[in-house]
Amino acid sequence: MQWTLVVPLKPLARAKSRLADTAADALRPGLALAFAQDTVAAALACPAVRGVAVVTDDALAARELSALGASVLPDEPGRGLNAALEFGAAKVRSALPNTPVAALNADLPALRPAELARVLDAAAQFPRAFLPDAAGVGTTLLTASPGLELRPAFGPDSRTQHHASGAQELLLDSVDSVRQDVDTGADLRAALTLGVGPRTATSTAGLLISGQ
Repeated sequence: MQWTLVVPLKPLARAKSRLADTAADALRPGLALAFAQDTVAAALACPAVRGVAVVTDDALAARELSALGASVLPDEPGRGLNAALEFGAAKVRSALPNTPVAALNADLPALRPAELARVLDAAAQFPRAFLPDAAGVGTTLLTASPGLELRPAFGPDSRTQHHASGAQELLLDSVDSVRQDVDTGADLRAALTLGVGPRTATSTAGLLISGQ
């Protein structure tokens, strides 16, 4: 089974505000773009992925992610993350009615294609499924089989919200790269320990990150 992934990305100027203790205001947009580039590149290299649709209104991100091979959709709803995911999934399904779809976070800079394939293969056994984040409270991936809506509930305590919606939690070992999203300096240190993609490695090279 090959999946189409929907990746939402807010305007870079407003991204990653919780990294303020690690990166200055002027650096955070570049970090957010690097995270997204490494996430999308790894996803497109995954044999279980048919394509990636990025939902964003950021012109620079749209250009750079399109150059990697992603399709880019404007965030027409403009009502936040879940609305963007619903819109993106609907657009994908209008072109590919029988494709399974998955929502994937844009801030997985350590993402490994083989680990993503493991997660997607496991998700294929269920109508809807999700993978909790490394912190155990959020979600990094939500899937829906052909004919089913994603019903995203990202935000505070999305792990509980996705449970409540009937999605199956995927309990997998050795898929840390798919679970390690980056919101805080501690998250970034954890991702760097796992090993990040080349764009994130370049963007973080000048940061003084304690614990390295």
